[in-house]
Amino acid sequence: MSDLQHINVKIGLANESKLDGERVVEIFHGWISKQASPDEGVLIDVADYRHVPEGPGILLVGLHADFGLDYADGRAGLRYNRKGAVGGDNAKRFKQALSAAARACAKLEEETKGGLKFARDGFDLTVNDRALAPNAPETFTKHKAELEAFAAALGGGSVERLNAGEPRRLFGARITLKKPLDLAKA
Repeated sequence: MSDLQHINVKIGLANESKLDGERVVEIFHGWISKQASPDEGVLIDVADYRHVPEGPGILLVGLHADFGLDYADGRAGLRYNRKGAVGGDNAKRFKQALSAAARACAKLEEETKGGLKFARDGFDLTVNDRALAPNAPETFTKHKAELEAFAAALGGGSVERLNAGEPRRLFGARITLKKPLDLAKA
């Protein structure tokens, strides 16, 4: 197995109609001023790309990772993008990325006082490094057992390849869970 780095996790927004972009921008600026990053990293800036269709949305830029409410693939959700390397095996890196994304979702739900609600039935996991993980059938075959083991550790679920047949897109998988994800404990 190869070491995967630059893990992204996207947790979908369950109530997109309640999304108040201006409020999210304010919240992200507050996280910067308090240096209250869900992954304990350094936060730097907020960029607003809501004008880009199916784009990055509202991006909270960090030194080692970014957080953002994005609209890629026609669905809104919180994306955690790990830029720096994480030690350990792939399972540890998957867990680190999911935990950071889940903590950010929980924080946003709390700070919007229930205005935002994130899905608990699954998430997308992608690798933002085409050299380490080209979006090819062989990459999925090579890492499928690791992804299934990760889903099993979360209580079970299914794993399906994302972006099949689209080599210019990132390699990834959609993990659908059998039991709801506990954002506070992920």
